[in-house]
Amino acid sequence: MIITLRNGATKKESDVVIKKIKDLGYSPHVSRGVDRTIIGMIGERAERFRDVFEAMEVVDHISEIEKPYKLASREFKKENTVIDIDGVQIGGPEIAVMAGPCAVESKEVLLEVAGLIKKMGVKILRGGAFKPRSSPYSFQGLGEKGLK
Repeated sequence: MIITLRNGATKKESDVVIKKIKDLGYSPHVSRGVDRTIIGMIGERAERFRDVFEAMEVVDHISEIEKPYKLASREFKKENTVIDIDGVQIGGPEIAVMAGPCAVESKEVLLEVAGLIKKMGVKILRGGAFKPRSSPYSFQGLGEKGLK
């Protein structure tokens, strides 16, 4: 659920809303603009508390998010989220390609794969350390050793 506070709401007023969200067992996701503050109420079935927030004088508008992926929803946050990993941006204007083995079998194989994909322009190496969906009779990954 998205709670939009009235224009010019103070931090003290928004803190009251945030506290109420937490008291109800939900997580607040706050976005403060120049004039307005919007607060995402993260958690299942938040809409059942709509009347609690509508009764607050500081609340201007409430929108419900129907999708289960609230933190990634364009309904709540229109702009892209950009994550920077050592100068490689994920979510920016360029396509970020990550490549690597499904499972890390050994350091030597991982380094060989890393060298090959680097030549192809790949900037981020990925590799699985655990393979929980594989058959129990198949290679299960190196586990913690593979993380090192």
